[in-house]
Amino acid sequence: MTSRSNSKAERVTLETVAMKAGVGIATVDRVVNERENVSAATRRKVLDVARELGLRRILPESEYRSARIEVLLPRPELPLISRMNDEFRRLGRRLDRMITIHRTILKDEEPETLAAALHRTKCDGLIVYAQDHPAINDAIAALNSRGVRVVTMISDLPEARRVAYAGIDHYRAGRTAGAFMNRMTTGQGEVIVLCNHMGFESHASRTNGFADYLAEHAPRLRLTEVVECRDDRSLAEVRLRDAFQQHPSTLGVYNVGAANLGVAAAIMSDMLENRPVFIGHELTPFSAQLLKDGIMMLAIDQAPEQQSQFALDVLLNELGFASAPEIDPAYRSNVPILLYSAENIPPGFSGLKTKSDTKV
Repeated sequence: MTSRSNSKAERVTLETVAMKAGVGIATVDRVVNERENVSAATRRKVLDVARELGLRRILPESEYRSARIEVLLPRPELPLISRMNDEFRRLGRRLDRMITIHRTILKDEEPETLAAALHRTKCDGLIVYAQDHPAINDAIAALNSRGVRVVTMISDLPEARRVAYAGIDHYRAGRTAGAFMNRMTTGQGEVIVLCNHMGFESHASRTNGFADYLAEHAPRLRLTEVVECRDDRSLAEVRLRDAFQQHPSTLGVYNVGAANLGVAAAIMSDMLENRPVFIGHELTPFSAQLLKDGIMMLAIDQAPEQQSQFALDVLLNELGFASAPEIDPAYRSNVPILLYSAENIPPGFSGLKTKSDTKV
């Protein structure tokens, strides 16, 4: 006599699996028979349901036939985005042929542009750099409901339904800048912060960390203005010159974003009686030269090579690739904060050489 448990297992059919997985019977048939034209996310869902219900079939291994990962890179003229693009291109060459990285270059970083690109994706996993905005958060939620895994990089979207964030702790980076500003300046005076705009979590967190450190440990330094310059060189120079006119006792400038050349141009205009201490972000050929020339004192770098690798590793784990490095399921970002002065610039950043650096 057949046991009750065996009878239950025998009653599980492809139709049963399809109903619970929310897909068609044809899709289940393609998955269990290892046919093409099924996304990695759908394949994972069908196999999980089939195993849970006890479908009496020899099921494929968890390793997927293929996976497509898209990386959305807005504003390729920015040096950090250029470095990220180069790194994902390099990673793509090293991956198994079953894994494909699509790099999508976007000309601007407007929320509508990013949201539209998110909705258009046909990939199984996605890596994105974007500002915190309802349209972007909604687009990520829609992708999550489709089974598409999303990892944020460079700047986090903590309210979005992403599976992980790959990047540095920006608040700690800001506090680090505050600590060095405190040690590199003397006397009482003002400091100015420049950023893209505060809609980016990374820039808001760096600014808050910097301000908090000064309030706690350097009351002699007063943060007088946060200048939004859209990471644009010309705009940064003009607005910083205006800020110098308003605050002639400025002792330091902290640029939390790009447009370092614009900041340097304003500083070298010698509008102030004493040249302010300049702390910025990202190591590029231009910021390396500014360090060597003594115009910038410190560059805080967010290790884009390690950042892109961590983002990719998270998605490969999520998509079930056995070859993916083992990562703590909490997916806490392990990207370090790197500090560069004129004394430890790597050889690869020794010259002014790339067209994409024109807006640093």
